[in-house]
Amino acid sequence: MVSVEQERKIQVIVTGSTGMVGEGVLHICLNSPEVERVIALNRRPCGVTHPKLTEILHPDFFDLTQIESQLGDADACFFCLGVTSIGLTEPEYSRLTYDLTIHTGEVMLRTNPEMVFCYVTGKGTDSSEQGKSMWARVKGKTENRLLQMGFKGVYLFRPGYIHPIKGMQRTHKFYYSISWLYPVLSRLFSKHTNTLDEIGRAMINAAKQGNGRAVLECEDIRKLAAVRGI
Repeated sequence: MVSVEQERKIQVIVTGSTGMVGEGVLHICLNSPEVERVIALNRRPCGVTHPKLTEILHPDFFDLTQIESQLGDADACFFCLGVTSIGLTEPEYSRLTYDLTIHTGEVMLRTNPEMVFCYVTGKGTDSSEQGKSMWARVKGKTENRLLQMGFKGVYLFRPGYIHPIKGMQRTHKFYYSISWLYPVLSRLFSKHTNTLDEIGRAMINAAKQGNGRAVLECEDIRKLAAVRGI
């Protein structure tokens, strides 16, 4: 028997839709009957038009006070915004990862305490915050703080290799160059791979139905994506 919660359509905020992961998640949400409205929060236009889509362009994610009133109706935030740590010092990377994510989370929580927050981190994230890898420590610190903030639900997505969605514009050429290998990679290294489609579907299911685990490794993402067709 389908529950009322399962039948309910949701409104979601997607950040980072000018990048590969965010573009794919936006695409899945726009094409999902489970989602009635998508707010794309970007610093520059994502180049997508759709009846479900409202795009908010805002230059400074460290100060979202001017647009808070436009965010409160959302049931979930799918935070796909991120930068590489290559070439950055730990304070620089921490500001663009920890500080930016937590500030955004605080705004989302203030606008709607019942919001679900889905955060894309990465396989190898260091929850202890004590390891040798700088990016993993910073991501772990970010995850830990999000879990303490008081959201209705926080789900931490830790994909490894991400297989792209065909036809997307923000996919790096590297991914397309090896995409023909994915059927083999997915069989041999299933603990280290996901499709971008799985990530998007798992986020929608997490927002609608929740999940028993907050930290989602590759296999957990795959299982959550399959809970219900969208």
